[in-house]
Amino acid sequence: MTQKITPMLWFDNEAEQAAEFYVGLFPDARILEVTRYGDGMPKPAGTAMVVDFEIAGQRYQALNGGPDFKFTEAVSFVVDCADQKEVDYYWDAMTADGGEESQCGWLKDKFGVSWQIIPTQLSSLMGGPDPAAAQRATQAMFGMRKLDVQALQDAYDGKS
Repeated sequence: MTQKITPMLWFDNEAEQAAEFYVGLFPDARILEVTRYGDGMPKPAGTAMVVDFEIAGQRYQALNGGPDFKFTEAVSFVVDCADQKEVDYYWDAMTADGGEESQCGWLKDKFGVSWQIIPTQLSSLMGGPDPAAAQRATQAMFGMRKLDVQALQDAYDGKS
């Protein structure tokens, strides 16, 4: 079945390296196809033009389109993590080698793409049935960069 909508990421010259980085991070990911620039095109012949890749059954395209456009936090990818070990894995890998930490589980990877590394429990803690507990968890999250699952749970439970 063909995917109806495919996110495309615009890079200057790093599309192939970014796609390889992403498929190396996620266990269920692969490069599908690389289309290369030919002679007389805007980039040197042989340079990747479009890289089609897949993560968890979702297709993406990475384009080497030049320096005209940059990534912003207006678009980000959310990684739903089962536990602290998974949060740590993605956070550490994506902030390494030039990635940047931000607040509340947000980061930019070394290519400038924004990600949210979020434990699965976050929505139930912030939207739990006890408004005071949910507020404590939310306030705890506001003070974090990488999210700490136990600290969020402790805040929700009133254990400071």
